[in-house]
Amino acid sequence: MNQYEKALEAVKYIKSKTNVEAKIGLILGSGLGSITDDIDNSVVIPFAEIPYFEVPTTVGHHGAVVIGKLNGVDVVALSGRYHFYEGYSLEIITFPIRVMHLLGIKTLIITNACGAINTAFKPGDLMVISDHINLVSNNPLIGKNNDEFGTRFPDASEIYTKALKKIAHQTAKELGYELQEGVYAWWTGPSYETPAEIKMIRILGADAVGMSTVPEALVASHMDMQVLGISCLTNMASGILDQKLSHEEVIQVVRQVNGKFQNLVKNILTKI
Repeated sequence: MNQYEKALEAVKYIKSKTNVEAKIGLILGSGLGSITDDIDNSVVIPFAEIPYFEVPTTVGHHGAVVIGKLNGVDVVALSGRYHFYEGYSLEIITFPIRVMHLLGIKTLIITNACGAINTAFKPGDLMVISDHINLVSNNPLIGKNNDEFGTRFPDASEIYTKALKKIAHQTAKELGYELQEGVYAWWTGPSYETPAEIKMIRILGADAVGMSTVPEALVASHMDMQVLGISCLTNMASGILDQKLSHEEVIQVVRQVNGKFQNLVKNILTKI
């Protein structure tokens, strides 16, 4: 059974639980899943119940598909995601994105918590992703191509949709929020980067570094979905400040800015 056939089975199961036909999908990063508490008339489907879904192992990732209305807009939200460092294949990591596409999702908002490399940024800032750098030397599109999903050689000149970035900035301005924009670099993890590696990544042109998002964005773009990436900058990357990094610090900073993040996302939804 190929990935397309597996995705159809997962879609069939999800549709047996709800008749909501959403066009917008959300991927909620570390500690950001609480926005699902505000989804009205929500149907919560644990990953463990859905055919071919795995269960995330990372703290802050609950692992559920939540479907309903957020700020009056029908959405399909992934509360939690898979990471390469958990030992999952890129096919498994991106499988939920394939399923969302077959559910009818046209626009995907991907969020994450990550480290800031650009010293003009500070912990607690939100950053719109302008582009990304794949430092993992792997690509979720490697292997036999499923023509049902997209072309063998997709263009990558605009993974993150310009019109959505513009909407994000306009919304932030209306709310009185400062919204950064920059290039996101994908690192395998689970260890944080060394100071020398951060120096290298800065030279390569990245403004932030994290352990997710890029494979999901690539697969979404492969299926002609519009993509908006928003990063919560939780810490300055290794070597920038004279302090060690911890996942607890990441979750703590996310909690502090969670209200701001949620308000931004909710208002963006009404403008898409």
